[in-house]
Amino acid sequence: MRHSNGIRRAALATTAVTAVAAAVTGILPGTAMAASTTTTSTPPPACPASALQVSAWQAAHRPVGTGTGAAVVQFTNVSQKTCVLKGYPTVTGAGNTPLKVTPTGTAAAVPVRPQGKAWVKLTFVQVQGEGDGYCVSGNTPAAYPTMVIGLPHSGEHKVALKDGWWAQCDNKVTATPVSAVEPS
Repeated sequence: MRHSNGIRRAALATTAVTAVAAAVTGILPGTAMAASTTTTSTPPPACPASALQVSAWQAAHRPVGTGTGAAVVQFTNVSQKTCVLKGYPTVTGAGNTPLKVTPTGTAAAVPVRPQGKAWVKLTFVQVQGEGDGYCVSGNTPAAYPTMVIGLPHSGEHKVALKDGWWAQCDNKVTATPVSAVEPS
């Protein structure tokens, strides 16, 4: 009997522990535990090309000299959902002339809400002089009515400057990463 009392006490203790655990966790004895219901928010997807309206203008702060020098490119989210822009642009002149892009700064994901905006700043090797202009390197300056600006996972966008043509030397451009802060 002594042996069966010890078993009964152990069984009662086990039942008590199980009942306390069930009360604390909300799980009834004999039921399986459900997987954790903790949710993690997934980041918004990349902005598709169709979600973006792109415009550009000459930057207020340009390198010394004449010509375009620097431009601000603005991406406006025209969709109904927040999406993300990230990285450095590719730049191609009208007529399919790719420019060598030198990135500057650190790229980070930039969430863009509906009607929100993000920017990149492009700085070109400047055209010097008046009228016809010249390149310090001796190369012939190039002027484009439009440029094709691309962003990783967000397509390419043909854009004209609001206030002139894209003028540059040496098929080079320095580009900031996409930013939520408008450059000047």
